[in-house]
Amino acid sequence: MTGLKATSPTQLLNSTFGFESFKPGQRQIIDHLLNKTHVLAVMPTGAGKSLCYQIPPLVLNERAVVVSPLMALMDDQVAVLQDLGVPADRIHSNRSYEDNSEAWNQFKNRQSSLLYMSPEMLMSQKMLSALQRVETGMFVIDEAHCISKWGANFRPDYEALSKLNEIFPQAVIAAFTATADTATQQDIIQKLTKNNAVKFVQGFDRPNLRLTVKPKLNWKTQLLEFLDDKKQYSGIVYCLSRKQTDEVAVFLQSKGYNSIAYHAGLDSETRSKHQDRFMTEPCVIMAATIAFGMGIDKPDIRFVAHVSLPGSMEAYYQEIGRAGRDGEPAETLLIYGLNDLFQRRRFIEDDGEDQGYKLREHKRLDSLLAYCEASSCRRIALLHYFNEQISPCGNCDNCIDPPELIDGSELAQMTLSAIYRTGQFFGAGHIIDVLRGSRSEKIIEREHDQIKTFGIGSKYSKPYLQSFIRQLIAAGHIVLNIKKYGGLEISESGFKLLKGATSFQCKQPSEPTPKQKKGRTLKESIPAHIYSGENAALLSRLKQKRLTLAQDQGVPAFVVFVDTVLYQMVERKPRNRDEFLNLVGIGPAKLEKYGDSFLSVINNS
Repeated sequence: MTGLKATSPTQLLNSTFGFESFKPGQRQIIDHLLNKTHVLAVMPTGAGKSLCYQIPPLVLNERAVVVSPLMALMDDQVAVLQDLGVPADRIHSNRSYEDNSEAWNQFKNRQSSLLYMSPEMLMSQKMLSALQRVETGMFVIDEAHCISKWGANFRPDYEALSKLNEIFPQAVIAAFTATADTATQQDIIQKLTKNNAVKFVQGFDRPNLRLTVKPKLNWKTQLLEFLDDKKQYSGIVYCLSRKQTDEVAVFLQSKGYNSIAYHAGLDSETRSKHQDRFMTEPCVIMAATIAFGMGIDKPDIRFVAHVSLPGSMEAYYQEIGRAGRDGEPAETLLIYGLNDLFQRRRFIEDDGEDQGYKLREHKRLDSLLAYCEASSCRRIALLHYFNEQISPCGNCDNCIDPPELIDGSELAQMTLSAIYRTGQFFGAGHIIDVLRGSRSEKIIEREHDQIKTFGIGSKYSKPYLQSFIRQLIAAGHIVLNIKKYGGLEISESGFKLLKGATSFQCKQPSEPTPKQKKGRTLKESIPAHIYSGENAALLSRLKQKRLTLAQDQGVPAFVVFVDTVLYQMVERKPRNRDEFLNLVGIGPAKLEKYGDSFLSVINNS
């Protein structure tokens, strides 16, 4: 097989990928794959899972097929490998027949080691027959959680991959994911390897991410406050719908931000153009639905905001995980309200007829709601969901500004009584109007001004009661009935609370008053890469050179160099090719391809 000469993983890491040492966990996974052991690796974003499956076939001089869910992701990963001099290619429906045929012939003739394709392409009878005629040493399943019905992102096309172990019994199966709870992990191992795999769970903690959750009062004002110190950074704002995505993008544009939209309603050419802008231009905010993000390999995303509730803890973890992949500080914000919760419940109920699936999805949403209303360290609550224990993080809103805890039993009984006396049929807005004594037409018409609890909560503001009801829902004392269009019903534990058999401790609900922002700003948190004077000008020229080279090749800018390599150039200012080769992330292929271009920029500055 043509390509690279390396006798060990470390030699390949140094000579081709330009890194001095492996990240924690990488070498153990690589060694098991070299020893032909099936592996499931659960690794947080930024932990370096790609190297874990790229290095073994290169060391063993074998073929490997990599299953990837998105064509754009395949294109980017292959572009990065080819730029490093690694023999790799991809086959997918957006490429011409000639290009796909050439990619297959290179793989068949042992001129490339890694061949990327979608699960649908791999499991077609034509491709399976072709692969059975060539020796393939390993099948890599990226985003492996998609194979499990226990997971939050089940894809039927992934389920067919469970046949690989039977069709290719001599091949090694390597499954990778950043998001899988214990049940999903076991399901992946059972389906892909018949319970015959070594499992590596590296941990889910991303300590560089600051976690913040706020009740939705005015999302536009809240979003602008969050973005105020982030004008020189790129980030993502996740939205519930296509309509909201367009609204957010237009709103941010009107406030002077370089914001663009991404959702499935846009044609493929526009989506590709917008993704390229996000990957190559500085200071871009992508307003997006969940259609955007999987496989986005942009290391310097400094923030992720949600202006509506995500679908599950797994989805939330995945989406915030796109920030801070370079290890530098990044911030997250989740703004949510009861209407978001109703919409999410409705989405679940409208999704097919599988009642078991619906129950699991409601439970996942329950966990996310409990996280949103947590009164102590959010990171503890988040990682507890994935069975990981840590100490208080000091880098979430509850650690930085701990909420006041109160005994909410009396107000809870008032609220539950209002729900019961109005027939357990009405939503939170109506219940709040009853408690506050509103004489609206709806209340008068239904004679709800005659019940005992009418006006009993008049001293509380509407936002206060909204926050309080969210906490009752999060604690499981109130249930949202989707079939009653979000009507509130009392649960078994709620009736115990109503009768005084239990108590209710909760956070002091927040009033909509401006709060002084605590903790360091994002700009203060990453001082090392905020340059001034000549260094700032040099970084700007290096980024322009990178962009020009990327555009000439038709690839994203990070394929040429990620930002951390440019930072090294600014700080170390290599004077010749030997010094340039000593930068972390520079191998011989990068030196030959780009060394002289960047050295001329550095030495002429």
